[in-house]
Amino acid sequence: MFFKRMLAFICMVVMLAATAACPAYAAAPTPSPTPRPTATPAPTIPVFEPSDAEPTPLPRKANGMEMTLDEWYVWYYTEVNPIPNGNYKRPIYIVEDRVQFNEYNLPEPKGPQYALKTVDDFDKNSPALYTCTLKAGTSAYDVRSIYVERIFRVGGKTKVDVLYLDPLWAIVRFRGKIGYVKRHRILDVKPVDPVNTPPYGVQKHQYVAVTQDVAEVRISMSHDDYCWAILKPGTTLSIWQFDGEWAVVNYWRTYGYIHISDLTDIRTVSPTDQALNDDTPIAAYTSYYKVNSSETIQNRMHNIDKGIQYMSIVLQPGQEANANALMGPYSLENGYLEAGALAEGTTIQSPGGGTCQVSSTLYNVLLQLPKITVTYRRAHGDNGAPYLPMGQDAAVGNQDLNLIFRNDYDFPIRLEGHTNYDGALCWLVYRVFED
Repeated sequence: MFFKRMLAFICMVVMLAATAACPAYAAAPTPSPTPRPTATPAPTIPVFEPSDAEPTPLPRKANGMEMTLDEWYVWYYTEVNPIPNGNYKRPIYIVEDRVQFNEYNLPEPKGPQYALKTVDDFDKNSPALYTCTLKAGTSAYDVRSIYVERIFRVGGKTKVDVLYLDPLWAIVRFRGKIGYVKRHRILDVKPVDPVNTPPYGVQKHQYVAVTQDVAEVRISMSHDDYCWAILKPGTTLSIWQFDGEWAVVNYWRTYGYIHISDLTDIRTVSPTDQALNDDTPIAAYTSYYKVNSSETIQNRMHNIDKGIQYMSIVLQPGQEANANALMGPYSLENGYLEAGALAEGTTIQSPGGGTCQVSSTLYNVLLQLPKITVTYRRAHGDNGAPYLPMGQDAAVGNQDLNLIFRNDYDFPIRLEGHTNYDGALCWLVYRVFED
């Protein structure tokens, strides 16, 4: 019995030694607790802390002359943002010299974009923003395209509810059916709640900024995406809203995105028509124009700048402003050049071509101010000018095409226009305080 116990003891010792020596049977180490993931903090937008940084000046050539646009793009993509093998790329301009904005030929975005609402966000009980009348023969669709089967079609002028607006489409409700219609098909738009709903077409820009360096207006919120436009340093522009680190701006009939690192001197626009201080605009809006080195586009940029100079005025209480009287006559003798202008749905060459964008952009600022009364305004036909949301333009040029408005506030206002010959046209309106 003693020998059996000794043998069992020796075998147990040998087995324990073998187990300790063999890593395959080694006890697994006790895992340390997995730390709780830390949420990424939302980026802080310094909208109330303007930067003191000075915009980087655009370099000049060795002879001191200002660069041409083609030279500027080469400089940018070789010195600032080099492209391998020197294959620099110009910004992509989808809209050419044509009346229509081709929404079906936009590049595929590489990053996120501002999320538009869809028909799935609404039902038969959703509150309406506006009521309107659809033109006879208007069709509604279940996606933002006229190349799909329609949901319904109205034969005569028909009253419907407007649930949502984007720069090109309206989501409407008719007899419980909800679909998309083009904005130029709606008439007689009236807010359901005039106290809490802005007038039709108002899109208040909330911030004003200056480009700190060369600023790229991208197709999406991605540094790898294409550019709608490239802005020079020192360009003043307005911003609709921020989405994280990206400024969302109206670009033609869609949106563009500028990273906050490209901006400085970010200021808020007063949320009401009562200015917070002398330096706070009470309304702002920016539209964008095409840029290239062709003579007609260069002339158009010159005309935009000239029109801004004529329209940047102080308007006293009760005083009326007439765009044709201020900017006209549209002639070579008045400093204008021959450039493309919209006339009866086609593009023609005319002295002063481009001044309609001056008045149209200003019109979108005036709409934000309840006591600025627009007494006369005409659009460029049903589709309007493509550089603004559909139906939001104001043509000038003759007795029938004009923008006339009156200051019904009890204080003066100052109209201040900005352009930097790089694609952006910004209008700011300030309250003038008495000394």
